[in-house]
Amino acid sequence: MSSGSPSALNRTRDKAANVEMSVADGSLEEVLAPECCIMFATADWDEPYWTNKQHCAKSLAAVGTKVLYVESVGLRGPKAASKKDWRRLISRAMKGLASFSLGAVERDKGVFVLSPLVIPAGYRFSILRWLNKVLLGSMLRRAGKKLCFDKPLIWTYHPFMLDVVIDKSGPLLYHCVDDLAAVPGVDAQAFRSAEESLLRRADAVFATAPALAEHCRKLNLNTHYLPNVVDYEHFSAARKVHELPPDLSAIPEPRLGYVGVLSDFKVDFELIFQVARAEPAWHWVLIGEEREGQSSELLRQLREIPNVHFLGHKSYRDLPGYLAGFQVATLPSLINKYTDSMFPMKYFEYISAGKRVVATPLAFTRSPNIEIATALGEQKFREAVASVLQRGGWSEKESLNIVGENTWERRLSRMLRELFRQQSPLSLDSLIDR
Repeated sequence: MSSGSPSALNRTRDKAANVEMSVADGSLEEVLAPECCIMFATADWDEPYWTNKQHCAKSLAAVGTKVLYVESVGLRGPKAASKKDWRRLISRAMKGLASFSLGAVERDKGVFVLSPLVIPAGYRFSILRWLNKVLLGSMLRRAGKKLCFDKPLIWTYHPFMLDVVIDKSGPLLYHCVDDLAAVPGVDAQAFRSAEESLLRRADAVFATAPALAEHCRKLNLNTHYLPNVVDYEHFSAARKVHELPPDLSAIPEPRLGYVGVLSDFKVDFELIFQVARAEPAWHWVLIGEEREGQSSELLRQLREIPNVHFLGHKSYRDLPGYLAGFQVATLPSLINKYTDSMFPMKYFEYISAGKRVVATPLAFTRSPNIEIATALGEQKFREAVASVLQRGGWSEKESLNIVGENTWERRLSRMLRELFRQQSPLSLDSLIDR
């Protein structure tokens, strides 16, 4: 694990600004905020459902940091027979060409988005890796000069940016939010090898699940477990909804809701199928779209059950209105290597909306201060739902107590305090391979 020199640390403090941020007890504390940051994401800025990447970028911008948000480089190659994959590939290529010619575009105040023109999953082959390094390096160099970046913080969600971050002498932050090696279509061996290099070089690592923190700490002792957080103000608005969206109000109560990507390696569709068939008076409401590139027979079967309702994608803005109409919020996750290493953002979003949650027993449910009903198997899941239906939702005071310090502002405050406790920034010249 690297460490910044005292002189570099002084340069960091010269460039950083003191900002007041909320801390755990609700008081304000001065925290150093970097002048600029390059964030390497695994999600595009305009993804239907925002995750850590977009929220963290926006939170940094809110404290005055200029953020260059680098969209996904494509960790998974397209399936030859998948039309959806090829449409995605063509769309990504068009965005990359636009970014290559026009440069980074300000998509939110202080957040400049760059769509990399690279070969998806190019890390598998040395010639493609070299080509991606040249292309991405060129785009980053131009964007950095245009935005007047100097000594930016490097914040990454994947290790395949190391090819364009050379001769590191300052702060490199790895935000580990998923076990990406377990995602279907990702070369697990290549990912693990690259991640090992990243962990050895990172100045600070933040992991969102206990299993991820344990994995990262083996190679980097400066690893911190910080679970996912929530925009409490946004989702607590569900309590003030007086009229439900028409497509939801048409569905009878009680409604068992799920919001998120309908992914066949994350969601236990068979469990939903079994519970729906056993309890025809309960109506499942599934909000979200299928994962890119998947073809699930179980999902096709679910669509034929009359008490399972697919409402499709809903905007982030509209989600509180839909959560308001749930009697029970659910996390019916499969238990596997990937899911056992995640802390679903939906958990605190459901809680903020005042909804009790029934979930399968993922590892995160055993963390301290988690208020959730867990059940494995159809019968136990039905019993847990029945119990929650009798109890009703959380009061606002109860929700606030459960959420605690798990908001974006407080999380960013802690991450910056930990990072700048001892580290220093990168110079732009050491970042981009010329």
